[in-house]
Amino acid sequence: MIEFMLIIFVAILIGLSLGLLGSGGSILTVPALTYIVGQDEKTAIASSLAIVGIIAFSGAVKYQQNKMIHWPVVLQFGLPSMLFSYLAAGLSIYFSGSEQLSLFAVIMLLAAFSMLKGQVNAPDKTLSDNVVLKLVFIGAIVGSITGLVGVGGGFLIVPALLAFTRMNMVYAVATSLAIITLQSLTGFIKYFSISTQIDLKLNWQVIVIFALIGSVSSLFGQKIATNVPQEKLKKFFAIFLLIMSVSILIHSISGFF
Repeated sequence: MIEFMLIIFVAILIGLSLGLLGSGGSILTVPALTYIVGQDEKTAIASSLAIVGIIAFSGAVKYQQNKMIHWPVVLQFGLPSMLFSYLAAGLSIYFSGSEQLSLFAVIMLLAAFSMLKGQVNAPDKTLSDNVVLKLVFIGAIVGSITGLVGVGGGFLIVPALLAFTRMNMVYAVATSLAIITLQSLTGFIKYFSISTQIDLKLNWQVIVIFALIGSVSSLFGQKIATNVPQEKLKKFFAIFLLIMSVSILIHSISGFF
């Protein structure tokens, strides 16, 4: 009963995080599936992609109703990220679960520092050719990371959108959710296709519970996002990443000893 209540609580936090920040879903999902549900790392990583992809989709639909998704960026960033997410997921057979979690934590740490340094800009609907090339390149990198360590990639997508486009935080969150949907579900499809090779033990009941509760709570996160000062929202997100990355890194490294 306690485990079930924890699952519900974490699912609510995952949805709020995605709706509010356009990220953070996998940061909570992977540890929750590993340490609360008791799944092995690879199963948790694959399940996280399905859960985060579904929740991100529900959030993106709501943001689209307000026309806040920048679709040219979704295509320029999302298409290469989908391709590389699929390819990188296939490389998971060459890494242990502890190695994947360690990489996951290091990337979170770097993303947190990048967000603490950046600045929020005014929204803009135009992108130069140079920016488009950067988005394609970064999309490929983020997609590779997504497929390999099972993250939606929002904690990298949001900083990238803030750094290379003139979106504000809310537009970046909305656009991030659309990109997360594409690359997360693509990565999950690859994991599912190699499930026998890496001995995945998917629990569809857990996936559905997390996805449904998270989808509902993400709508509340979106309402909160429109009323929170964007610079404070960004700093809160960065501090959250720092705390989670250090704790996961310490725990995953301890598995090597």
